[in-house]
Amino acid sequence: MTEPTPGATSHDNRRQVLYWRLLARLLDPEEQPALEAASLAVVDDIGLPSTLLDPQVSVDSVVQRHPELAAELDGLMLTAPGPATGSPDDDGGDGDGDRDDRGDDRDRAAEVRRAALVSKILLNVYSSGTGPVTAQQLARWQSDAGWLERALGCAPGQLRAGRAAGGPGTGVGPTGTDSAGTTPDPSRLIPEIGPELGAIEAALVRRMRLREVLADPRLAGRLTPSMSLIEQLLRDKDNLSGVALANAKSLIRRFVDEVAEVLRTQVAQATVGALDRSVPPKRVFRNLDLDRTIWKNLTNWSPEEERLYVDRLYYRHTARKTTPQRLIVVVDQSGSMVDAMVNCTILASIFAGLPKVDVHLIAYDTRALDLTPWVHDPFETLLRTRLGGGTDGTVAMALAGPKVAEPRNTVVVWISDFYEWQAEPLFESMTALHRSGVKFIPVGSVSSSGRGSVNPWFRARFKDLGTPVLSGHIRKLVHELKTFLA
Repeated sequence: MTEPTPGATSHDNRRQVLYWRLLARLLDPEEQPALEAASLAVVDDIGLPSTLLDPQVSVDSVVQRHPELAAELDGLMLTAPGPATGSPDDDGGDGDGDRDDRGDDRDRAAEVRRAALVSKILLNVYSSGTGPVTAQQLARWQSDAGWLERALGCAPGQLRAGRAAGGPGTGVGPTGTDSAGTTPDPSRLIPEIGPELGAIEAALVRRMRLREVLADPRLAGRLTPSMSLIEQLLRDKDNLSGVALANAKSLIRRFVDEVAEVLRTQVAQATVGALDRSVPPKRVFRNLDLDRTIWKNLTNWSPEEERLYVDRLYYRHTARKTTPQRLIVVVDQSGSMVDAMVNCTILASIFAGLPKVDVHLIAYDTRALDLTPWVHDPFETLLRTRLGGGTDGTVAMALAGPKVAEPRNTVVVWISDFYEWQAEPLFESMTALHRSGVKFIPVGSVSSSGRGSVNPWFRARFKDLGTPVLSGHIRKLVHELKTFLA
């Protein structure tokens, strides 16, 4: 029988010291001298830089000084050291037990190193301090949050933006595998971690002296666009002027362009209309069906010459059936629906660029605004919104109803939490639209987290009507619209 590894208890104690120190600093920013001294001894002993213990030093700074750590941080929280290959109870007269003990010791030592790196990332992200926040501090936090996302196997910004894997810059990191060796699904992480990171970021933005930052081009240049920042800019845009207003517009446009790129990819990846086989295929090389051409000409194979003679070329059908459709998007622009307003404004502009789709956009609170003239430019549309206020959907219905010319070729997407001032009259008018043949899609959430509170009164009645509320990530809405417009 071999004895347990002498260092096992030591490694466990070191790991516990690091995690206790992390919990202590998260609960109370004041240092605990004993834990700090013990943690410093641990990181020094395992050959890691002492700056890992300083929450004022960004992860970027640590990696810049020690570039070899970058590879360790990618997928850090999704990969764990493998188990020892054997058991301490194995009787190994040939020394196998000793090798197993050494392997177990290396695993425990790797866990201590992992605990030190994880503690650095978590402390930098979740200990956001108090008091005013500068543009530099916000940018540093956003960078540290990006390292947390990378540690979880995602791209920087993916969890905060709520984007699913599959689009450019939104996939799982190359080292992001779980203990079973499978690639994790970021959509499982978004509902848990994404909203928390978004809430911290929003709190930091609220603590900024945003107008002062925007008035200084140098400070404004350090800002990284995010949903929280865009919300504050849209709320405060009427109070800005000159350089501050120009910098605010620049940030909004950057954010709009980034989100539009992702949504445009989702729209392109969704299914389009059915193939129209009544239209002859274009006889061009890109449409050539090589597999079918070879199969149909196999009877012309010459064994003596080892050559296939082709009598006829076959081409793929690419023309699709399209019918002119009208898409009417109605968005609640009250304070609780900022995320939906931004996402759906951009989405409407993308669909407006598709052939044979006539898009109309209406925003409302207690008043309704027809934004259709600017629907092709989401930036200009957002600048005309008025976030906040109450909610009265009847004023939006008064604008949307007359736009329905051919009910069977019309889809109305209504995005709101449906906490309405005049609930029953609004639901009656929605029911009338649905029964006229309009494809009516009530949407309770197209936020980054996929979460959204929906009035249970409306939710129950929409279900009875056969048009259940669609809630979740915006890709669900993209799929619904593409299916109808196909």
